[in-house]
Amino acid sequence: MRFLILGAGPAGLSFACSLMSKGIDDFLIIEKESEAGGLCRSTEVDDSPFDIGGGHFLDVRRPAVDEFLFKYMPEEEWDRYERDSKIVVGKNIINSPIEANIWQMDIEDQIEYLKAIAVAGCNLKTPMPQKFTDWIFWKLGDKIAEDYMIPYNQKMFESNLDNLGTYWLDKLPDVSFEDTLRSCLEHKAYAKQPGHAEFFYPKKYGYGEVWLRMAESIKDKIIYNTKVESLDAQNKIVNGEYSADCIISTIPWTSISEIIGAEDHILDDIKKLRYSSIVTEYHEENLDTKAQWIYYPDPKLDYHRILVRHNFCPDSRGYWTETNLVRYKEDKTKKAFVNEYAYPLNTIDKPVAIRNVLEFMEKRNIIGLGRWGEWQHYNSDVVVELGMKLADRLLEKK
Repeated sequence: MRFLILGAGPAGLSFACSLMSKGIDDFLIIEKESEAGGLCRSTEVDDSPFDIGGGHFLDVRRPAVDEFLFKYMPEEEWDRYERDSKIVVGKNIINSPIEANIWQMDIEDQIEYLKAIAVAGCNLKTPMPQKFTDWIFWKLGDKIAEDYMIPYNQKMFESNLDNLGTYWLDKLPDVSFEDTLRSCLEHKAYAKQPGHAEFFYPKKYGYGEVWLRMAESIKDKIIYNTKVESLDAQNKIVNGEYSADCIISTIPWTSISEIIGAEDHILDDIKKLRYSSIVTEYHEENLDTKAQWIYYPDPKLDYHRILVRHNFCPDSRGYWTETNLVRYKEDKTKKAFVNEYAYPLNTIDKPVAIRNVLEFMEKRNIIGLGRWGEWQHYNSDVVVELGMKLADRLLEKK
């Protein structure tokens, strides 16, 4: 075939449906699960939708992506929300992001945070450190580092944060003492909302519904319950059975048991790629909050955030927790789902390792796409856009 696509998650589906929209139907998708959607799959728990891979929403910032997805699930089937996310820091419950909302804390805590921000390394113009933990203290000040960023990242990713690089932290804003002081005096946030400041969520379904509909539109082009066991990188053959002019891989490179024809240093680079696993667990209690999700840096709690289902999924109740698998304490009375591949880890050596892998593979017409194909912490709207653009690029080459 012309294109063989590994994985029927948002990336693979978007690439495939983009091909189909351009009149190209010479492709096939291989998917290890029994249904499409990847990490964005949904099920039903307690008579309401439950997103098994954690909190996933459709950001409004990419109109072309929204328009593309609305072809499969019309806009009138979605609700639009303004983000309301909270952080529980000690006895304070404030809006996210923390650096913009210190003014919502008790006055004594505001004073302590302001004092710490005033002497943060980036505000004193001291040299930028290279280790992750040192960088967080330098960038945000002792209080934000100790009370939020360090414990939260330890819970979400791993306990030894110095295994992580700092290259991905540049998007964090400088925490200006003057701006923070002004926000505390004026009682308003000084920074923009982070991602998903506004988002869509289905009215009657979980987030997985849109991917099921995309898959249904190309149902004759997907083979389910088929794990990629082997990849012959020289001959572009998967599982000794499926071959193509071009292979698009949206699955984790580390999940492929055998990669034939790859040089030893490439196989070593793949072994360097690390990830974290999460468990989502359902709780039937309704919480007295308007927030759609809440972050919990407290190390005494095993979970790092909760999704308050009834605040974005009408006529439902309860909430679900998201917990790193290493920290998870199983409760057999709760409905829970394990996601082995949840977040790619931004380890120190990842940029070089994944670049080597992608360059080696692309020379052989095997292209990594999306969160796992590119080993980047992309949200679903980003991978849809990447899939659309890749289809355009590859078809232009012909």
